Amino acid sequence: MPPAVGYTRRDFFYRHARGAPASGLRRVTRLAEHVPDMLRYRAAASAADVVHFQWLSVPRLDARLLPRRRPLVITAHDILPREGGAGLRAAQAALLRHFDAVIAHSATGRDRLINEAGLSPDRVHTIPHGAFSHLAALPLSPLPIELENDPAKPVVLSFGLIRPYKGLDVLLHAWRGVEGAELWIVGRPRFDIAPLRAGAGPSVRWVPRFVSDDELAACFRRADLVVLPYREIEQSGVLATALAFGSPLLASDVGGFGELAQAGAARLVPPGDAAALHAALIELLADAPERARLGAAATALAAGVASWPRVAELTKAVYEALVS
Repeated sequence: MPPAVGYTRRDFFYRHARGAPASGLRRVTRLAEHVPDMLRYRAAASAADVVHFQWLSVPRLDARLLPRRRPLVITAHDILPREGGAGLRAAQAALLRHFDAVIAHSATGRDRLINEAGLSPDRVHTIPHGAFSHLAALPLSPLPIELENDPAKPVVLSFGLIRPYKGLDVLLHAWRGVEGAELWIVGRPRFDIAPLRAGAGPSVRWVPRFVSDDELAACFRRADLVVLPYREIEQSGVLATALAFGSPLLASDVGGFGELAQAGAARLVPPGDAAALHAALIELLADAPERARLGAAATALAAGVASWPRVAELTKAVYEALVS
């Protein structure tokens, strides 16, 4: 998390949560804190002009615990839940309808909020996700210990929490037959990846754990290509990180990724298509000038429409419209 420069940060939520990330104990202790934390936040929000949420994790409860008599804004990072079934999706859509303004990170996401969640078009705004420039500004640091023997060959990086919808199985299938490069898979698994690891060849290296910001920065600086083979997504924190580092991107044609390609910062392949992904990997690994062009476009986005000053300007305009 970047330092709080020019604003004050107060921690209201899950201050006493116990257990490892994603563990059952942590989920239980967070849920026990959720209602009192929401009530404490509602009381503090009574002094605000606008209340803006980034996440609400228990939609059936949260709809009853929102601050009152204040304009409400939420950023719909995931649009609607990918996991949890139709009931959770319906609860999330109902929760979103309590808000005076809902922010999507792409035009595709805005359309989904209108068509799938039933939101009024005049309440839905498109504001890009900012590039994580604070990570790119970190000092140089060593790679994770698992990657210390750095090969003198191109590196393709797959980064972030490992979940089924992110298409790691597709990527590993596509990697078969790729020579003269290494694939680095870095991130904490959220399901059993042992079968995938057993079938991966020696040119695939694994860091299956949470990594620090310094380790993250080292991985992105070393990568010659960042790959996001997701089956579905709206936007991605990994994408926002890659933009900040000027990483050339190879991604599935899902969610808002198409807008990234339109800006020249990514090569797209159909989701779930291992053959197309394999062909794109071979082509881009052999074409350093094209990777440089993609990276330059990513850097331009990070300094322009995906810069935090631009994000702040657009967000402030939403606030001003609500209080005018």
